[in-house]
Amino acid sequence: MYSYNICAFFIAIFIFSEPCLAAQCPGTSISENDISPWNIDISKNSPLPSGSGTPLMGKKIYLEKCAACHGETGEGMMGIYPALSGGIGSLATTTPLRTVGSFWPYPESVLDYVRRAMPLNAPQSLNTDDLYSVVSYLFYMNHIIPQEFSLNEKNIHSIKMPNKDGFINEKEVNRNKNTPRDELRSRLGICLHP
Repeated sequence: MYSYNICAFFIAIFIFSEPCLAAQCPGTSISENDISPWNIDISKNSPLPSGSGTPLMGKKIYLEKCAACHGETGEGMMGIYPALSGGIGSLATTTPLRTVGSFWPYPESVLDYVRRAMPLNAPQSLNTDDLYSVVSYLFYMNHIIPQEFSLNEKNIHSIKMPNKDGFINEKEVNRNKNTPRDELRSRLGICLHP
């Protein structure tokens, strides 16, 4: 009796949901123009927004828009807002300090995060020159670039972050990882058919 009820239930769902499945989805399709303001992700291989900025210009913007939360020198505030500078060499200690200089492996990731999420009270409000200026100031605070460096979409890839090699490259690990069959081959010294 129990299995009969379950079968009847699923048959009823199938019969009554068929018209819904055949109908078009509710709502309207979204156009590329509607998507483009939200499609702002930046990665190591994606095109970067055009712009440029120096640490000197960035310091002014940082003090105006970022220092209230992150402190004048990027030290963080009240344990709520994270530090942005310092901490290099601390990740392997019992008190790691994850900052732009000590933790982030790629400069493009910093640019992406600041572009999307900062300042906290007005995310995505920085124009591209202000964005590059603030990020260059963050790199300068962490002794990654000199004060006269002009950061832009062409040279950001050349910046070597202090923790660039601090993350495990999963593809590399999996490529070099022996399978149980490979392990057996190496231990027994025999050829196993695939």
